Amino acid sequence: MAERSGTPAEPVHNRIAVLRTERGISRRQLADALEVHYQTIGYLERGEYSPSLYLALRIAEYFEVPLEVVFSLRPFPRIGS
Repeated sequence: MAERSGTPAEPVHNRIAVLRTERGISRRQLADALEVHYQTIGYLERGEYSPSLYLALRIAEYFEVPLEVVFSLRPFPRIGS
């Protein structure tokens, strides 16, 4: 599958916003901790940009959860389903 400008042909779903909200962390706080621009966090959360493997691992490590808790190739089930 071809990849253009960081956007894969198939979307990578994530729970970054959910994890941030649960922990009371702003986009800017997360960006500062990961040493990325705060807009990058927004792009990631909206699925407009897929992270490198390195960044994905750093995000999972930041939240202290396995990578699969943050990222998936399939949509996550809705909470309460």
